[in-house]
Amino acid sequence: MSIIEVKGLKYRYPDTEKLALNDLSFTIDKGEFIGVVGRNKAGKSTLCYALAGLVPHFFSGAYGGKAIVNGLEIRAHEVEDIIVDVGLVFENPFSQMTGSKFTVYEEVAFGLENKGINRFEMISRIEESLKLLDIETLKDKNPFSLSGGQMQRVAIASVIALKPEVLILDEPTSQLDPQGSEEVFQVVEELTKEGITIIMAEHKIEKIAQYSDRVLLLNDGKLIDFDTPEKVFSRADLNEHGVSAPAATRIAKELDITVKQTGLYPITIAELVEERRKLDD
Repeated sequence: MSIIEVKGLKYRYPDTEKLALNDLSFTIDKGEFIGVVGRNKAGKSTLCYALAGLVPHFFSGAYGGKAIVNGLEIRAHEVEDIIVDVGLVFENPFSQMTGSKFTVYEEVAFGLENKGINRFEMISRIEESLKLLDIETLKDKNPFSLSGGQMQRVAIASVIALKPEVLILDEPTSQLDPQGSEEVFQVVEELTKEGITIIMAEHKIEKIAQYSDRVLLLNDGKLIDFDTPEKVFSRADLNEHGVSAPAATRIAKELDITVKQTGLYPITIAELVEERRKLDD
């Protein structure tokens, strides 16, 4: 069942001539993990903002087409209505912090307080979110005393605590080390198992290949492809759209190793090793 439906979506920022989103149409099913990839300024962040309602309600500009998220037509509803079911995590965690709370615990509680969640449910959600992001030991620290990576985890925990139906993440691991990035992807994968729909714009292609159900490839504001990671990353013209295939896929292309059942290239090292082993048998 589709939880997101986009029809002919177009958007142009004020005082610009070029469309940031150019006639996008696609659907996303409930519980899918969608990776959004593309070169810088391909439209990834703008798409995230459009699905969360910041476009067109916060950023003005020329808007056309439709984006329907969890039954709400974005243009016809205010952001206050949309954020009940849609959570957005920004690339820069400073944009996410309230600036009015003195501890991590209070920061994660902020949205729950505004939503009117009862005290016992609030405590349960806060503790669950802190544990998921492995930041329980930071709960009494000031959010602005943390490293960028730690602060990003707090931002994600604050949104997860609200239990959105759709979680949109715009480059959420940009300030995290490899271990922190892996932990975030594992958390997000667990959330999809709970039925939460994930849209993640991300440059870390290896992780997108490993975890995504489907990959949405953007270039110059246009939808180039929207398919399985195997199909998208096997494209012969991928580099022309500013995206490098995962290392395993690049090696497989050089060695001309494909997955027998699909004819596509492996996207993870484990798959590459397995297909190479089959050739030796």
